[in-house]
Amino acid sequence: MPKMKMFLAGAIGLWLTLSAATVPACGQVDNIPVPPPDPQIVEALKAVSAQRIQQTIEKLVSFETRHTLSSDVPASSGKGINAAAEWIRSEFEAYSKACGGCLEVKTDEFTQDPASRIPKPTKLTNVYAILRGSDPANASRMFLVTGHYDSRNTETNDATGASPGANDDGSGTAVSLECARVLSQHRFPATIVFVAVAGEEQGLYGSAHIAKMAKAQGWDLEAVLNNDIVGGDRTPGSTTQDRRTVRVFSEGIPATASEAELKLIRALGGENDGASRQLARCIAGVSKAYLPAKEFHPLVVFRRDRYLRGGDHISFNEQGFAAVRFTEYRENYDHQHQNVRTENGVEYGDLPKFVDYDYTANVARVNAATLASLASAPAPPAKVRVLTKALQNDSTLVWEASPGGLATGYLVLWRDTGAPDWEHAQAVANVTQATVPMSKDNVVFAVQAMDAKGHRSLPVTPAPER
Repeated sequence: MPKMKMFLAGAIGLWLTLSAATVPACGQVDNIPVPPPDPQIVEALKAVSAQRIQQTIEKLVSFETRHTLSSDVPASSGKGINAAAEWIRSEFEAYSKACGGCLEVKTDEFTQDPASRIPKPTKLTNVYAILRGSDPANASRMFLVTGHYDSRNTETNDATGASPGANDDGSGTAVSLECARVLSQHRFPATIVFVAVAGEEQGLYGSAHIAKMAKAQGWDLEAVLNNDIVGGDRTPGSTTQDRRTVRVFSEGIPATASEAELKLIRALGGENDGASRQLARCIAGVSKAYLPAKEFHPLVVFRRDRYLRGGDHISFNEQGFAAVRFTEYRENYDHQHQNVRTENGVEYGDLPKFVDYDYTANVARVNAATLASLASAPAPPAKVRVLTKALQNDSTLVWEASPGGLATGYLVLWRDTGAPDWEHAQAVANVTQATVPMSKDNVVFAVQAMDAKGHRSLPVTPAPER
């Protein structure tokens, strides 16, 4: 069991490596210098286009309705959700052609039985594209970005009336497509999946189906980014929108936690440290490295979703995956789930003219940077534990080496129990245990894997080992 003096020399060397690294941290801590961004990711972010996002949203709106129940309208009509699905697929195929066939374009088509807001058996189609990882030892690791392409107006089951859905959720679909367009021009060790789901407005049916498919097929899905209402509403005269901020919602206690796990979470004070919460912190750290905070930044909200509301990331949470939701800072409910009309001088309806395309482009940049950073990083360390057999004020953590062969060292992170983000870190060499002169009573710990260039995995909080 190495003590502090036994790994300080290695830690100092790794510290120097950090200072010269070319990649930012996931969940950057204050006492580690912020390294220069990864040039490949910088290049990809420069390619994100507000104009392309506008074209995508306007094209989606042109189908007049993308209501899930319009699936009995043939795609050849150019109207309805089937036509929208065919167009999304064609976009993915065009991106794949531009990168020499690098994307596997697929559809997940199924029949949803009658259920809440589904009065009859209804065909749903999720459309997705897979950018396989370039490293055989890490290609099975997956990161997913999604938005829902279905839309609705005031009446939940109105499948024929106009429901443009520019912001909700043409904007989220545009983010997923734009990430596919720019990231498919690059290669990453792990796999990235770009998705557009249907059935969200009727009850998260599309995302539930693909999340269950991912679980059944054994996808090693480390993180899911759901984008829903990320258009940055720009109603004329409104001064309440913050066009520099996007909210990131994440669950703290995993939806799949057993009674025994819940008991342990309560005993350890781990309510704020589920995998989805660690993902949200990571997103904030990545954003600091690639987007100036004064221009654009994520606001980490410690809730699974907006107050008493839900979205497609919950479908993945319920299958045990780490998943978060991106949503604009302030929603305008006149432009969500509303028939297009003007009453008493107020315009209603989710129209393209109320979307801030530069804002959506910044949301796409945060998503793309996060996906690329994590897909470049080593896998997280496995079976992280804090030793508790002896009563002592030092804390010893042990773990299994990061699989996949990318890790060259680790970071032990900690923060005060009341702090929202990681505050301190100790760098260690390519070992599987470390002792930190901090009492486990007073702080929360986590361990990250890191490669030679400084790419960092998602943090993993330890369980007690007696």
